[in-house]
Amino acid sequence: MDVSGILKVISQSELVYPAKEKEQITSIGSSEAFQELLDQSQKDPASFWDSVARELVWYEPWHETISGELPDFQFFTGGISNPCVNLLDRHIDNGAGNRTALIWEGENGDTTFYTYNMLLAEVNRFANVLRSFGVKKGDCVAIYLPNLSEAFIAVLACFRIGAIYNTIFSGYSEKSLKDRLTNFEAKVIVTADATERRGKVIALKEKVDHVLEEITPIEAVIVVNRLNSDIKMKVGRDYWWNELTQNASIDSEPERIEANDPGIVFYTSGTTGKPKGVVHSGMAFVIQNYIYAKYHMDHHPDDVFWCSADVGWLTMHIWGIVGSLANGVTTVVYEGAPDYPTKDRFYQIIEKYRINKLFTAPTALRMLKSTGEKTLKQYDLSCLDVISLVGEPFDMETWKWTYEVLGKENVYVNNTWGQTETAGSPIAGAAWLTPMKPGATGLPFLGAAFDVVDSEGNSVQPGTLGNLIIKKPFPMLSRTLWKEPERYYSTYFSQVDGSYFASDLALVDEDGYLWVVGRSDDALNVAGHRLSTMEMESAVMECEGVSETAVIGIPDEIKGEVPVVFARLVDDMAETVALKEQINQRIEQQIGKIAHPKAIIFTESLPKTVSGKIMRRLLKEIIAEGKVYSDVTGLEDPEAVEHVKEIVDARTSLN
Repeated sequence: MDVSGILKVISQSELVYPAKEKEQITSIGSSEAFQELLDQSQKDPASFWDSVARELVWYEPWHETISGELPDFQFFTGGISNPCVNLLDRHIDNGAGNRTALIWEGENGDTTFYTYNMLLAEVNRFANVLRSFGVKKGDCVAIYLPNLSEAFIAVLACFRIGAIYNTIFSGYSEKSLKDRLTNFEAKVIVTADATERRGKVIALKEKVDHVLEEITPIEAVIVVNRLNSDIKMKVGRDYWWNELTQNASIDSEPERIEANDPGIVFYTSGTTGKPKGVVHSGMAFVIQNYIYAKYHMDHHPDDVFWCSADVGWLTMHIWGIVGSLANGVTTVVYEGAPDYPTKDRFYQIIEKYRINKLFTAPTALRMLKSTGEKTLKQYDLSCLDVISLVGEPFDMETWKWTYEVLGKENVYVNNTWGQTETAGSPIAGAAWLTPMKPGATGLPFLGAAFDVVDSEGNSVQPGTLGNLIIKKPFPMLSRTLWKEPERYYSTYFSQVDGSYFASDLALVDEDGYLWVVGRSDDALNVAGHRLSTMEMESAVMECEGVSETAVIGIPDEIKGEVPVVFARLVDDMAETVALKEQINQRIEQQIGKIAHPKAIIFTESLPKTVSGKIMRRLLKEIIAEGKVYSDVTGLEDPEAVEHVKEIVDARTSLN
């Protein structure tokens, strides 16, 4: 692949060093001390993980810290503990029971607060409810809820009794719900009567009813009364959450769980074909995300942390549930859309709760950037201290806006990389300790070993684009695929012997920072030249007035493939011929004439998942097929697809 454009972007990125006074008040105290810890974790991972695990509560010690190797491995073999105890009881036993654990806010402004004592009481109630339905260690529970406090409680209750849980995005269609429930075979499903999104009511229980007509019956459906909807309740199968929990005991003995027992099954989203059920160990998930969140966010007990993801995506479990509660902080969960009913809703929440630690997606920051500085100036956001991100390449222009405008150069911007299969973010920086680098994904983090290789599996030189692989196991890495072990091996371990194949393209720069530029299938083949969508999108984002962009490739009889640019402008900008010309010129300057786009299409919205990923596949379907065949119910705003289609249809051609 021609990487000249990517290298040009990298050459414009310089290290931004954290303020020394911030470094000194981190839990470790200095960048030198963290570097020593990082070196130890990579040179002697067994010793490192042993010391991390000893910071948590165990009933019985492990007899081997790491056993086996990729793809078959274990951590803390024989160790007995419980995830929920380490997220709640541990802090209560240390005197933090009256600290606020969870703040919930709905789209309409409703708010509920839980201290650690209160949250544990509700978790124990629901754990006892699940046990009353015969749910025991190893049984499966499906959670089909929006961002409600009950979703958090249900997850923690499953951890407490050793049940294996799967959360399903509440915006999914009946087909997507059916596919997951059919494969997962849950004993109990937890849902709500309905939820609101952008002021519209989404009937959840009704979808569940339709699906359960076609699959093996679930023994119990537990329904949260969110909107007091008039729904059908099947006697002997359907039960109201509040009626079950109101008389349940607030004491519930935690199940003793071996460190490698499965705790979470999470289905990959945004792909065609049969979804993959990625399996994670519950305790290993807690151990690693405890230490990762501690350093990614520089967590302290008085933090107010907000993860803006939906509980239907693993991001919320990594950061909003496990990473935050393992570190004993206050976590905020918001049920609604981040720009509804007004575009400044995101700012309102940060200011209202004085949120100092934020985990979000690059798309959310581009959305904020598009509202303009006039909107931003209405709010006091001086509380912000650390902003971390995951999900897609983070362009340099938005990075600079986040650091300079949103954060007033007084925040740590931590771009990270992770997948459903890796759980947390094994490529990242440590807040206030690692130098920041605009646009870069970060460095291999604690206990993580990466390489960039060619198609033969050989390491490539710095500055050379290749395939990202993981060379050694870490605790939270996926252990298998649910009911499909052979698919696990063939999907992730058949390409490079003994290594996990991430299916992402990356390169290492002269400072050792990794740049993950996108999925290996995101590259375009233009007249025999392999071009990255990331470098073209970075060039477009440098044009004044562009708030976000997506580049796709479409078939061309002569060149094989040609790029098409979709761009959304900031609120006060209008589409002009001059702006189109500027975009064309910037792409040619950064990459070359070979990357000249077939068309530049301005749109008011782009189809995105709730976690913020732009669904380029849907844009390609609109252009190539004239319609979208894929399921769009997992989108943050499904109407964005119709908006883009109308704009494309209005063009007589793409010339």
